[in-house]
Amino acid sequence: MTDPTELRETVRRRYAASALQVTEGAEGVGAGCCGAEPVEVDENFGSALYADDERGALPTEAVAASLGCGNPTAVADLREGERVLDLGSGGGIDVLLSARRVGPTGKAYGLDMTEEMLALALANAAKAGARNVEFLKGTIEAVPLPAATIDVVISNCVINLSTDKPAVFAEMLRVLRPGGRIGISDVVADDALTPAQRAERGDYVGCIAGALSFAEYRSGLAAAGFTDIEIVPTHAVADGMHAAIVRAVKPSTAPAPAPAAAASGAGGCCG
Repeated sequence: MTDPTELRETVRRRYAASALQVTEGAEGVGAGCCGAEPVEVDENFGSALYADDERGALPTEAVAASLGCGNPTAVADLREGERVLDLGSGGGIDVLLSARRVGPTGKAYGLDMTEEMLALALANAAKAGARNVEFLKGTIEAVPLPAATIDVVISNCVINLSTDKPAVFAEMLRVLRPGGRIGISDVVADDALTPAQRAERGDYVGCIAGALSFAEYRSGLAAAGFTDIEIVPTHAVADGMHAAIVRAVKPSTAPAPAPAAAASGAGGCCG
């Protein structure tokens, strides 16, 4: 499967089904069920990657819907009063944790394309009593927020699912204020693995086949305009595939324009 529209729809259906699994499990409590049914994932993904005190402070449905490969709120160094955007927010676990960290003077936005996940996230926010959160419907390639309005962009194992990653990187830079930063958990491949070899290790919707290599991730962020790029693997999720922490910064000031001679290609430059 290589058609971008078909891939996106496959991803949407998978996460819609995950949201419904959690919701239906929670609704079964009154009929003798033991609670929200966690989405089945292996030990490399999901709520086990969060500390006990973080899981305990949130609605069980938010924890059960966790499908990420890390804990971006733990690495984004969120501060009181900041505005945070979570790309692919799912059931809302990272939005709710971010809202607690930035406090009442800050705000946490969640962006998701799946109606079922958005409904679950809104219900979780209501149960948590979170007033400084807002969930938006849309895609991570076209964020429905104004430019330069966000302090920190986070995401948890979602960018690898995009079929247009340069657009995602460009949108992150656009919505960040000057000096803003990203703190992302994602799956990244060893540089030696070809796209075909990545696909052999797992499918696209399973967060494997669509992963960038370390070099591709770094060059993509740099091409978008990010600086201070840091990509640190945390644990293996498949042979040659790693969950990783990705950090980068939007420059505080725009780079100075190139001299006229250099801009025109004089002096033997290739472009």
